Amino acid sequence: MHKMTHNMKTTAALAALLCLVGISRAQAQDVNRLIEPARQLREKLLADPYRPAYHIVTPEGLCSPFDPNGALFWKGRYHLMYIIQTEKGHSWAHISSKDLVHWRQHPPALEPGDGDSCIFSGGAALDKKGVPTITYWGLESPRGICIATSTDENLDHWTKSPHNPVIRETQHGLAVVRDKQGKETIYGVADPSAIWIKDGRYYVLTGNLLVLREFGQKRNLPEYLGDTLYLFTSDDLVHWKYLHQFYKSDRKWTRDFEDNMCPDFFALPASPKGGPASDRHMILFISHTLGCQYYLGRYENDRFSPDTHGRMTWVDNAFFAPESLVDDKGRRIMWAWILDGRSAPARNASGWSGTMSLPRVLWLGDDKTLRMRPAEALTALRYNARKLTKLTIEADSERKLPEICGNCLELSIRMIPDGAAQYGVKVCCSPQGEEQTLVYYDASDKKLKIDTRKSSLGDGPKSIEAGPLELKQGEPLVLRVYVDKSVAEAFAGDRQAVMRRIYPTRKDSLGVALFSRGGPAQVPVVEAWDIMPSNPY
Repeated sequence: MHKMTHNMKTTAALAALLCLVGISRAQAQDVNRLIEPARQLREKLLADPYRPAYHIVTPEGLCSPFDPNGALFWKGRYHLMYIIQTEKGHSWAHISSKDLVHWRQHPPALEPGDGDSCIFSGGAALDKKGVPTITYWGLESPRGICIATSTDENLDHWTKSPHNPVIRETQHGLAVVRDKQGKETIYGVADPSAIWIKDGRYYVLTGNLLVLREFGQKRNLPEYLGDTLYLFTSDDLVHWKYLHQFYKSDRKWTRDFEDNMCPDFFALPASPKGGPASDRHMILFISHTLGCQYYLGRYENDRFSPDTHGRMTWVDNAFFAPESLVDDKGRRIMWAWILDGRSAPARNASGWSGTMSLPRVLWLGDDKTLRMRPAEALTALRYNARKLTKLTIEADSERKLPEICGNCLELSIRMIPDGAAQYGVKVCCSPQGEEQTLVYYDASDKKLKIDTRKSSLGDGPKSIEAGPLELKQGEPLVLRVYVDKSVAEAFAGDRQAVMRRIYPTRKDSLGVALFSRGGPAQVPVVEAWDIMPSNPY
């Protein structure tokens, strides 16, 4: 009775206030009808034990796909778009940040309409006049690669080009065209990269998934198997000419069923602080089967020649759809969609799904291989610091750290093996170990691993994710581990990173322990911080 009286008084007070500013009672009631469900949604999401607190999470409900898109540094702010599903269809949401940590919602950047039935992936860059320009894949039957621009200060309003689609598909995601002599050319018309400018001309890349499926797999034509990209050029962003395949994939690196989509192409900086570009370019992309990966190589004569290939996910495709930007310091910063590992019924019951990775800074190492680390801006969220020094972990044992616990943590650990074959840290451990997630280095096969086989007594992936990492004899393992409710991300010495989703069922699965197998290990220092939630809810 008291709650009902309170709500009636609140409604009356709100109506009176709105009437003072020229809003009718009917309008006031309409506003009030929206307020209470918003409160209820906020309370539900805040109470969810798996909803990340400092990773970017969609407020728009269940988002799949949730590809990050259109990343751009503009007038002192980081802008990031991502795919959401609305009553209008697949659209691009838009957020921005001054510090890479706290993000503001904008109006949707792109929605269906003006010939588009859906808005799929693409990129953002500045044109020759410095105008922010989006490239995206517009869906219809058929449609193709489209362009939108914005001239307002906050990039709140985007205008689609009247010339869309500027690259036309002849069937879903690809084009088959014939010249006057009847020669047939086939190329992808899907997931464009951001534009770039070289020698006064525009360039863009398109992905090959639909070409691979139709001509490589369905028609069994070997020249269309594997990953590649298609290069186009233009003088005016309206008239585009297809040049050729941008690079040739090699089976020593990728498999014949892998595609190249969501491509992002750029020159890597030579330092984590940014500055001038190095002499190597990077293609950051996904295959739909095995997730995020990349090539490093040389860009010459309108072609890309890969020197090395690497992955950012190995056991499945859970690290997906990368997107990056370059900021005013010249730093290259990327995000990826980290897939939700719960069952469909669990996701539906929670009412949310859609999480970004932490921002990673990328640069080229002195040995011409990729370096990566979490953006330094994340340190602003640290509090409640703890530090332990000069620890010894005996062979085939673990050492619990009662001073450190929680499921919203950052850990910095330095370990020196003394004959140990596997050594690292356990997080989100229940007191008796029924639930635990292992992050460690495996010297036997030279990999950084996350073992989630016991992360949950219920839902979630049960596997070992493993990224190649070779430590020299006596070289310490330098780990940075981030735990954020249902996300675990680990970085090793700027040379490797691995990610897994975890869904502990026990409320006491909060413990942290160090372990060593096959020999002892020395731990000069362990630092830990609680991490302040940066999401509004």
